[in-house]
Amino acid sequence: MIFQSVPAQMNAQLIRQFFSPRMLIAFLMGFACGMPLLLTSTLLQAWMTDQGVDLATIGLYSLVGLPYTVKFLWAPIFDRFTLPFLGRRRGWLLVVQLLLILALAGLGMTDPGQTPWLVALAALFVTLFSASQDIVVDAYRREDLTDNQLGLGSSLYVNGYRLGMLLAGSGGLILADHISFDRVYLLMAASLLLGVAVTLFCREPPLTRGTPRTFREAIVEPFIDYFSRDRALWLLLFILLYKIGDQMASTLTTPFYLSLGFSKTQIGTLAKLFGFWSTIVGGLLGGAILFRIGIVRSLWLFGILQAVGILSFMVLAFIGYSLPGLVVAIVVEQLTSGMGTSAYVAYMASLTNKRFTATQYALLSSCMGIPRVIVAAPAGWLADQVGWPLFFLGCAVAAVPGLLMLPLVARQYRQDTQ
Repeated sequence: MIFQSVPAQMNAQLIRQFFSPRMLIAFLMGFACGMPLLLTSTLLQAWMTDQGVDLATIGLYSLVGLPYTVKFLWAPIFDRFTLPFLGRRRGWLLVVQLLLILALAGLGMTDPGQTPWLVALAALFVTLFSASQDIVVDAYRREDLTDNQLGLGSSLYVNGYRLGMLLAGSGGLILADHISFDRVYLLMAASLLLGVAVTLFCREPPLTRGTPRTFREAIVEPFIDYFSRDRALWLLLFILLYKIGDQMASTLTTPFYLSLGFSKTQIGTLAKLFGFWSTIVGGLLGGAILFRIGIVRSLWLFGILQAVGILSFMVLAFIGYSLPGLVVAIVVEQLTSGMGTSAYVAYMASLTNKRFTATQYALLSSCMGIPRVIVAAPAGWLADQVGWPLFFLGCAVAAVPGLLMLPLVARQYRQDTQ
């Protein structure tokens, strides 16, 4: 009877945590962070295409996303200074959210066909304030949640992020068929008022370790603090490698589906429907498992499942054109990828010192994006040379080095949390 009551107690505790205000805040903040991302990429590209802008110019506009990859450069500002209202995190969050709303409204008032340089400037401001919002929200989540809440909170944040992306990307394109793009951007800017409301009504995380008192403490010490720990470089290498196979496979899924004979409508419908919900379920399931077995064991389990999920593409390559096969491949890969991302994000948050949360998490999340950029370039050439089955087998094998580093990661995690 005693052993039977333990799972019941765990389940009750999980349900209480899942429906707690902190988890709702994590989800809603994720939504606010995910929305702006596609407004300066997918939706903006559609608007520019609609206005007759040439493809070369549209391609150059991808550079406006640069702030997302170098956000660690100004992250120390949010650790160093506390505004005179709402506290260290909520004060900055309110400011960058209001600036982001104004930047989005300004972007909607531009004309891609007549003043492309003004569109680029407005889009750059959007990504700058959006990346700043990411910095502060990541720091808030790390400081607001306890260590055993990080996994579930991170999974809900990721799911909120994806829901925001879906509304901005798919929802924005659907709206653009019925109203003008400038009104779409105004509606998207207005929807971010939800994030402002969350900021105003959520609590300020407790300040447990003080704040940096000088710019040297804010800029230099976060890096000294991180790299002075044992195996610091190895942990960074693990962050680079853990999802590299998954990222490598995902860069070419659309060309892969097309090469098998699936139509763009089939790909769009099935990928959006089954892919999105599989990722959501994977994130929620991953958060629940994280809560029960902890970060390190989840990294093991989800890392193995990610590699298996990639192999579903290899099986589809052998099968060829098959709608049921496509659905299974999408569901398996997105489900396991969502679970892996939950553990991955929670682990990165656990590495940060709460005194320098904004700067250290910005550094780690920037490293997280490096493999996506590096592997995207040679992936197409490699698939062309070896064929799809061997390409996806190689992506699964690329997950192995990250898994082999997990014993070292586990030892360091236990040492840091003692």
